[in-house]
Amino acid sequence: MKIWQCLAVAAMALCFTVVSSAGDVSRGEELSASCVACHGADGNSSNPEWPKLAGQHASYTYRQLQAYKSGDRQNALMAGQVANLSDQDMKDLAAYYESLEIEIGVADPDLVELGAQIFRGGNPDSGVAACIACHGAAGEGMGAAGFPSLKGQHATYTAQQLQKYRSGERATDPNRMMRSIAERMTDDEIRAVSSYIEGLYRQGN
Repeated sequence: MKIWQCLAVAAMALCFTVVSSAGDVSRGEELSASCVACHGADGNSSNPEWPKLAGQHASYTYRQLQAYKSGDRQNALMAGQVANLSDQDMKDLAAYYESLEIEIGVADPDLVELGAQIFRGGNPDSGVAACIACHGAAGEGMGAAGFPSLKGQHATYTAQQLQKYRSGERATDPNRMMRSIAERMTDDEIRAVSSYIEGLYRQGN
């Protein structure tokens, strides 16, 4: 994925994502009572297979909740959770989780070198784009464009999502951006970059 392609999508998305993600943080906190079992009381899930929601851009979380409700993104548990949520409920939840602080994990020191290479420079030989093009040097994402924050996310969860993009099981990415990247990634690259993302600049002892 070229940087200009990310910027083009960002420009198109800018017109609607900021408005669509506006929500009430206090009401979102009340609604989150049904989310804590999986995602934690502070939005930092303890199960590495379930995503941390803390600090995630509201525009992205809102869009994912919409996708679960419409069926564009498949997950039986999430489908049940969002079934009775109104559009405003989803905006409020998204705003609440954005207000929380994510807990950064620790990267596997054995995977840091390859993970950093993929995250920062991609793999020119296979056409894998650098993650920083859309997700930022620190993994902070681009909220206005709907590109998610990645920093601190569980490596297990990130790897699962990349594998789903690669297989086509997950297809919620605009213009196939993530699928076109993941299809070119090896298992080792997925594992390494996922670990790097979890810790970014931190390494295991």
